[in-house]
Amino acid sequence: MTDRATLEAALAPVSAGRATARITEGRANIVLDVTGLPESARDALEADVKAAAQALPGISDVRVLQTSERVQRRLIAVASGKGGVGKSTVAANLAIALKAAGRKVGLVDADIYGPSQTKLMHVEGVKAQAKDEKLIPVETPHGVPLLSMGGLVPEGQAIAWRGPMAGGALGQLVDAHWGDTETLVLDLPPGTGDVQLTMIQKHKPAGAVIVSTPQDLALIDATRAIDLFNKVNVPIIGLIENMAGYACPHCGQVSDPFGKGGAEAAAKQLGIPFLGRIPLDIAIRTASDSGNAADDPAFADMAGKVDQWLAG
Repeated sequence: MTDRATLEAALAPVSAGRATARITEGRANIVLDVTGLPESARDALEADVKAAAQALPGISDVRVLQTSERVQRRLIAVASGKGGVGKSTVAANLAIALKAAGRKVGLVDADIYGPSQTKLMHVEGVKAQAKDEKLIPVETPHGVPLLSMGGLVPEGQAIAWRGPMAGGALGQLVDAHWGDTETLVLDLPPGTGDVQLTMIQKHKPAGAVIVSTPQDLALIDATRAIDLFNKVNVPIIGLIENMAGYACPHCGQVSDPFGKGGAEAAAKQLGIPFLGRIPLDIAIRTASDSGNAADDPAFADMAGKVDQWLAG
């Protein structure tokens, strides 16, 4: 017959010391610490531990309980006061750049009514699965796990939900099987409505990144978004000016169809950091439409500033 000491000694080589066990009437009850392991590694480790226990004499049944310490995740909200300013493209490329900088980052497409991250992250048609009544993030080619309503409803289907339903859906996207992910980038819908308020109340972000274009109308709405986060004591990490300047591919001359420097001036006036400018560039649009990362140094520079903010 196998006793507890023999069982734990047999499990040690395959579990790397993560397993503790006891035996009751031939049944092995094993507690497996899976803190910091991704889902696939957890399941593989459980299978190895079960096999090692079942190979011992006198073991008639094996039950494994996975446990892990709760990861303290920090949420970074990417928001705008109005649509059409490129917020989702900024959120996707910010998450990719943070991953490249060494952050364990995931992306939540919290734009419930107009999800676009499945296309931006090149996982259109990939349906999110669930385990233990929680969603499992979809793995993307960029190494950034994603959850989006675009991966839960048929493509092109309207999501005609009232505020409470949308808020509940957002909760499921955030409270999912994120594994060892430490930072979640939230691509919020434009405006200051129910979804934003629900997110702030139930899943208070560590900070917010505001996206605007240079023109006055966009900046007025961006200021409203900033005011919302200020009122609920969510720090503003900084303001990004998108679609800032267009370089003619033929002559190289730079023009400013949406104005110039408005966001930087607004950031200075509001006393918040200015994170930089992203040009109006067809290469960014082409990369986004094909689900590729935008090859523009502006995103890496902004991610560096957000990374420093997180580290501070």
